[in-house]
Amino acid sequence: MVNARPIGAIDIGTNSVHLVVARPIDGGPPEVLTREKAPIRLGSGSSDMKRLDPDAVSRAVDALDRFRRIAEAHDAEIVAVATSAVREAEDRGIFLKRAWDEAQVDVGVISGVEEARLIHLGALGSVPAADRRHLVIDIGGGSTEVVIGEGTTATLARSLKVGHIRLTDRFFPDGRIKPGQVKACHHFLKAFVAPVAREVSERGFEVAIGCSGTIENLALMAADRSGNPARTVDNLVLTRDNLSDLVEDITSRPEPDDRADMRCLDAHRVDVIVAGAILLQELCKAFDISELVVSAGALREGVVLDRMQQRETSGDALHHLSDLRRASVLSTARRFEENIEHAQHATDLALELFDESTAIHEMGEFERDILEAAGLLHNVGRFVAHAAHHKHSYYLIRNSEHLAGFTENEIELIAQVARYHRKSNPRLKHAEFAALSDGDQHRVRVLGGILRVAIALDRTYQRSVGRVTAFDDGRLLTVTAVTESDVDVELELFTARERVGLLAMALDRDVSFTVDTTHRGSNAHPSSRKHHD
Repeated sequence: MVNARPIGAIDIGTNSVHLVVARPIDGGPPEVLTREKAPIRLGSGSSDMKRLDPDAVSRAVDALDRFRRIAEAHDAEIVAVATSAVREAEDRGIFLKRAWDEAQVDVGVISGVEEARLIHLGALGSVPAADRRHLVIDIGGGSTEVVIGEGTTATLARSLKVGHIRLTDRFFPDGRIKPGQVKACHHFLKAFVAPVAREVSERGFEVAIGCSGTIENLALMAADRSGNPARTVDNLVLTRDNLSDLVEDITSRPEPDDRADMRCLDAHRVDVIVAGAILLQELCKAFDISELVVSAGALREGVVLDRMQQRETSGDALHHLSDLRRASVLSTARRFEENIEHAQHATDLALELFDESTAIHEMGEFERDILEAAGLLHNVGRFVAHAAHHKHSYYLIRNSEHLAGFTENEIELIAQVARYHRKSNPRLKHAEFAALSDGDQHRVRVLGGILRVAIALDRTYQRSVGRVTAFDDGRLLTVTAVTESDVDVELELFTARERVGLLAMALDRDVSFTVDTTHRGSNAHPSSRKHHD
């Protein structure tokens, strides 16, 4: 085991904040040391959760502070992710800042597709289904994730903008059932789920897995009603018939107080269980699920397993992007990019220049990962149109469903660095750039400046500049293009000098260029080169 230090995974959902602290074990699943849960209700709103409730934010920050202390007591590395409620909130920056300032927890906001990928990992950690094609469903407060997997690979990952809190606010405010609303909710969900149901039907599956609080609670209730009460939800089976009987009982109780005495119903779910039960019932109908196997593993367990995998691959000094992340970047690049060889070579040069100027910009692996991904993807906008393709690159990257392993903030930074690989410098009049924190704006300027120079140094697409080195004397950064003695690189140098302005401004240095024809053969560098196919 590369690093057996415990991992404290924090899952900040729409309904609750969860913590699991687990220790990696050689040759087996991680050992869970402790679990904690805090019902927060961070998100609300029937359609778009645009604002976070201030009181809920305070409760969430308090929970994060408490969870951090628990994790630190186990000497655990903390990895915190936020999902639907924070992802959609226009004021999420306030929460993220308070989480760091008051609880010392750095929260990463993840996309719906990334959430689905991590849930899939967590589910397989509890239900042994990797040898069969499987369907995983996770019902949250603000979104529902649907995954079809083969082995440990997700072949379909969808995040539906519907969850038990969102549905409750829309159809059953305060948990009250008014005449006609149960039927209306069923009709709404039938239409909403239909497009994903077609995709699921096309692929098929052998076993269906359900995870997270709503499904766990419904499975426990159904087991109790069948006369076989369960002590644990792991691998508990919820049949479609038993679920239908349970939904009929739940929806026959119009007031939350009417449900308070239902056996095994979580007291914190008496108002939202109606919407959650109807949602699960419609999903079972749409996907033709007769039995659902419950997994105790979900997002936070997936975060633990994902972090363990990252640790196992982080020993490769030649490559900082994890195999998963880099594979998803290359897959996206190949989907839209005709000349992937140029993108790869320009990215190598960019990484070399980044490494050679570390003493000036003082950035690390986080920024290096962003630069590598942005370099590989910078030209994807040409798929839309050559004119203004840098802007199209931003849009395609920002809205891609194929970039796995990145947080929302990382994807935004990748998209912006790619967007500023040419044309105008980053400016505060650009809304997306202005929305970044001061630190992220600086990152975009530096990384965008480096990428511009690197792309210029492969201006002819001939890889005439084999590699670059750099020397800084405190005032002037001299970039040396290493090439063969018989190769003309004047066009590359001319273009680099034309495009160096952003880098010079970002590093607060004059930048000059020179040529070295004596060391071309010694061009090995710790970049992504060994992973090129």
